[in-house]
Amino acid sequence: MSYPVFLLIEPGARVRHPGCPDWGTGQVQSVIHDRITVNFEHAGKVLIDATVITLELADE
Repeated sequence: MSYPVFLLIEPGARVRHPGCPDWGTGQVQSVIHDRITVNFEHAGKVLIDATVITLELADE
């Protein structure tokens, strides 16, 4: 069975937004259902709808 990627993302995880590489790496602040709050280096705090955007886990 395959699960949506956002189910693998938890608070504290380091992520990147694939459509906005200039935002830099972000740290997940909270995950509530399919809503993920991320604090990005160059964009600040952003609320992500995981049904629309698939965040990438950072290697850091």
